[in-house]
Amino acid sequence: MDADLWRRIGSDALALLLAASCPGCDSSGTLLCDACRMLLHAEPHEVRTPQGMLVHAALRYEGVPARAIRRLKEDGATMLARPLGAALGDILRRTLADALIVPVPTSRAAFRRRGYRVPDLLVRRAGATAHRLLVPARQTGDQRGLGREARAHNVAGSMRAARRGHGPVVIVDDVVTTGATLDEAARALRAAGFVPVCAVALAATPRLSETARSMSTVSDMSVHGD
Repeated sequence: MDADLWRRIGSDALALLLAASCPGCDSSGTLLCDACRMLLHAEPHEVRTPQGMLVHAALRYEGVPARAIRRLKEDGATMLARPLGAALGDILRRTLADALIVPVPTSRAAFRRRGYRVPDLLVRRAGATAHRLLVPARQTGDQRGLGREARAHNVAGSMRAARRGHGPVVIVDDVVTTGATLDEAARALRAAGFVPVCAVALAATPRLSETARSMSTVSDMSVHGD
């Protein structure tokens, strides 16, 4: 590669950096400032889907993590996949064992719009291998603004396995809101002979975390109550 081309690449990279702003605090001239990068370190916690599947989440979908994830998903800031993938990798290494990592499939429309699959990209940046065993079976509506039951109805039957198989799998998604998408992924994998052991998410919304705590409280009361 000649020197002129390297200079053009360097100039383009510098222009990108100067035009960038940190998604966490809007500091200019940086893709992610050091203070906000520290807030993307994994904060492991557990939630459950409506069907009771355990989800290990790396971050809480609020504040700086939420803004960084939105920048990655909506604005094409793929460089943020590296620090976010590092947080996901912390959780994957704790839960993986001998299971295959299966990302939730991206719709064709979302892939055309972005040019990349967010869960797959995060898995790669986590230093792991994504096994694309799940593919869309039908188009779904926009999940935003839907409640728990509406989300479950919207995604029901929306996935299928690309092949039959066996053995344990860990399902991976970027953000888990109600858990309906993860339950649908688990259904499709079980139908093809695989055994979903748990799910891993980069982030879980506060709403799901509150639901998980409420379920835990009810369970404790049923066991220890008078």
